[in-house]
Amino acid sequence: MNHASRNRLTDRHLERFPGESLFDRIARAVCRAGCLPRKELYEAWEVARRVRRRLRGGRIIDLACGHGLLSSILLLLDDSSPHALGIDRALPPSAGKLQTVLENAWPRLAGRVELRRGELEEVALTADDLVVSVHACGGLTDRVMDLAIAARARLAVLPCCHELASGSGVELRGWLDGALAMDVARVGRLQAAGYRVVTQTIPAEITPKNRLLLAEPE
Repeated sequence: MNHASRNRLTDRHLERFPGESLFDRIARAVCRAGCLPRKELYEAWEVARRVRRRLRGGRIIDLACGHGLLSSILLLLDDSSPHALGIDRALPPSAGKLQTVLENAWPRLAGRVELRRGELEEVALTADDLVVSVHACGGLTDRVMDLAIAARARLAVLPCCHELASGSGVELRGWLDGALAMDVARVGRLQAAGYRVVTQTIPAEITPKNRLLLAEPE
């Protein structure tokens, strides 16, 4: 199976996830919903696993959340988070359908994931929050970082669609690819703001934009 495919997972893919692992159970729920691109399942799972190894608990704030799958997986991996809020300027019409299927499979998710249409800055963040964002395009990743830094919240971002004409890291581009230079500069900005930073990657077979940045205040 091509993990990077943008084709939707549907009932006809159920047989590909026969096991009783948490991932297979989530994948079967996604197949029953019939609305999520395959790539988004694997991205959300790989990011969530890595986030929860280092950042536990706290209210989850998923900025530019799309279907909101990441929020639900983070709750399933660590039930000590009370709830999650996902916000996006344009929520997919099928986001509610996916959430309903997940809540049917895991009743403990009911009432704990709120998906809201709006601007990122509308969310009042606190230092106890865990701010996450997968593939917030271009400068959106920097807006997510700015909001987390202002609140001294923990942060996990998977950047994409780097806007090289207006982005940071220009002084590094003699040595580094432009997108990598920008992400290195982002690490430096977080460190300068008093954050402890860990850099990881998710499998490149899912997406070439696979650099995961995890940060928490010192």
